[in-house]
Amino acid sequence: MIDRIGELREQAQAAIAAAESAAALEEVRIRYLGRKADLPNLLRGVAELAPEQRGPTGKAANQARQALEALIERRAGELVAQELDERLTQDRVDVTLPGDPLPAVGRLHLLTATRREIEDVFIGLGFNVAEGPEVELVYYNFDALNHDVTHPARDHTDTFYVHDDVVLRTHTSPVQIRAMELQPPPIYIIVPGRVYRRDSDLTHTPQFHQIEGLAVDDDVTMADLQGTLLAFARAIFGEERKVRLRPHFFPFTEPSVEVDVSCFNCVDGVTADGQRCPICKGTSWIEILGAGMIDPNVFGYVREYGYDPERIQGFAFGMGIERIAMLRHGVPDLRLFYDNDIRFLEQFG
Repeated sequence: MIDRIGELREQAQAAIAAAESAAALEEVRIRYLGRKADLPNLLRGVAELAPEQRGPTGKAANQARQALEALIERRAGELVAQELDERLTQDRVDVTLPGDPLPAVGRLHLLTATRREIEDVFIGLGFNVAEGPEVELVYYNFDALNHDVTHPARDHTDTFYVHDDVVLRTHTSPVQIRAMELQPPPIYIIVPGRVYRRDSDLTHTPQFHQIEGLAVDDDVTMADLQGTLLAFARAIFGEERKVRLRPHFFPFTEPSVEVDVSCFNCVDGVTADGQRCPICKGTSWIEILGAGMIDPNVFGYVREYGYDPERIQGFAFGMGIERIAMLRHGVPDLRLFYDNDIRFLEQFG
C-alpha cells in the first residue's frame, strides 16, 4: 500500500510540473486528489488494513496529499506569473513609434506667429524685447506719458479702471517709462503685449495686442525713425515697400507722425484684375502705425535716471499686431482671431 502511495505521488509530481496552464493544472488536481482519484480512495481504505499497517499507511497518504496540494498551489502561482509576463511582453507599447492615427500637428496662433516675426525683425535691428505689467498705475499709463488730465483716454468710457489710480493698460508704452527707470541711455527696446480698451466692432476688440518701440541715444533723429520703419516694412510686407510719414498728434511724441506703407496688393491703387484695391481703398498707401520723436516733457519724468532732454533724444512707435496680421493675410474681421474657430486657424501656420 505504501509503495502504491509513493508511486502515485511521483506520478502526480511529474504531472504538476508538466502542467502549462491553469486548466491543465486543474485536471491534474482532479486526477490525483479528486473524489474518485486513487489517493483519496487509498485513504478511505486504511480502516480495512491490519492494525499495524494503518498508522504508517495513513501517515504516508496524508503526507502525499499535503505535498501534492502544496505543489499545485506553488505551480498555480508560477503559471499566473508566467501568464502576466507573457501578457506584458505581448502588450508592450513602443513609445518611440508614431501614433496611429498620427496626431494632428499643432501650430502657432496667427497672432503669436506675427508677433514673433515682428520681434525677429527688430531684434535684427539691435532692439531688445521688454515686458511689463498689464494692470498698470495711472502714473505710468497716462501721467508719465504726458497725457493731459482732460485727455479723453482717461475717461471711464474709454479705459478699464481697476481702482482710481489703477487701470488695465491701454498701450504698452508704460513699459518705456519703466525701462528708462531701470537703465540710463542709450536704450533700444520693443515692448509687445496685451492691452485693453473699451472697444468692440469689426476692427476693435476690448483686448488686443501691441508692439511699442523706443530708441533713445545722443544723436537719434527723425531720419533714424524713418529708416527703422522702412526696414521693418520691407521685412514684413516685401522688399519693394516704401514708407510715408504724415503729421499727426500723440501726447508723448513731438513731432508726431502717422506711418503708411506702400500697398503690397496693387499698383497705383489698381489690382491685377483691374479692380480698385480693397486693402488701400485705391490710395496706394496703407496706414500701419503711429510714431514720433519723444516729447521732452516725457524725459522730464525720468531725468534723474540719466535722461536729460538737453542732451539726449529719441523716437517711439506703436503698432497693433492684429492690424499687421489682418493686412498681411486679408482677414476681414478682427474678432476672427478670438473665435477659436479651427476652420479659420488651420489656414495659417
